[in-house]
Amino acid sequence: MTGYYNLLDKLKTHFDADVIVNTVTQGDIFKVDLSKQTIFPLVHIMVNNCTLDERTVTWNISLIAMDIVDLSKSATTNIFLGNDNEIDVLNTQHAVLNRAYEIIKHGSLAYDLYMVEGTANLEPFTERFENYMAGWTMTFDVVTPNEMTIC
Repeated sequence: MTGYYNLLDKLKTHFDADVIVNTVTQGDIFKVDLSKQTIFPLVHIMVNNCTLDERTVTWNISLIAMDIVDLSKSATTNIFLGNDNEIDVLNTQHAVLNRAYEIIKHGSLAYDLYMVEGTANLEPFTERFENYMAGWTMTFDVVTPNEMTIC
């Protein structure tokens, strides 16, 4: 009866060990104080829903990896790149989620019977919250054993 706890704990443990990530949160993203610059880069875990089967539980998960975009006070000299590091932030946060996905799919989490079902969908965002932030939201399904007994 600890499936939800275990899922959150395994994801948090993975991101706590990621040298690129400073903070891991979960639940309602709007309850996270995103105005604090010291918490970034941040990964936020949301369990959207789950489907129960006789022997398995399928969890639909969204992971949001984000960081603050730094604006340069210099005039824009390159129209393609702009005067900020938005492309760098998007690249780095994509790598954070890609690595997590591969570890869940093929690495240590797979050995703990956490299996990815289907493929992951990643959607980039910019300026979604209070600060000028950029990042990616990755949504995918993870199947775990159903530990519930009828006894």
